[in-house]
Amino acid sequence: MMYELLIVILVGIDQITKYVSQNMLQENSSISIIEGIFDLTYVENRGAAFGLFQNKQFIFVAIAILVTIVGIGYIHKVKNNKLSKISIAMIISGAIGNLIDRIRLGYVIDFFDFKFIWSYVFNFADVLVVLGTILLCICMFFEEKKNSLNGGK
Repeated sequence: MMYELLIVILVGIDQITKYVSQNMLQENSSISIIEGIFDLTYVENRGAAFGLFQNKQFIFVAIAILVTIVGIGYIHKVKNNKLSKISIAMIISGAIGNLIDRIRLGYVIDFFDFKFIWSYVFNFADVLVVLGTILLCICMFFEEKKNSLNGGK
């Protein structure tokens, strides 16, 4: 139940940040926070990361539902450490956060705009998916390393 609560909290944060950015930025499409480095820019993303697969909402809905079902099952059935379960909860939260936008609006609200890194705008749910995936990979790497040191046990 702890991981479901974490998912609800993270999805709530995602939805609140999107609501605030939509209301704050709709009239002013961009606000500079750190000149030339970081802006808040309102974008209606109808695709995936980097604008791929524009207007293919059914694909994203199906993937988000699948990720959620498999992830919840994994959290409850596999005896992994807490950190890997938290990383999966982060991925699920990001998938659900963007799924809510796709179903409710037909697009995902993006607003983080780090101009000095690249020209793509993203949101809190995207951050959760990326950081959750990186954390899960690190957990899997150390679990594999531990297993190889213990003779595969």
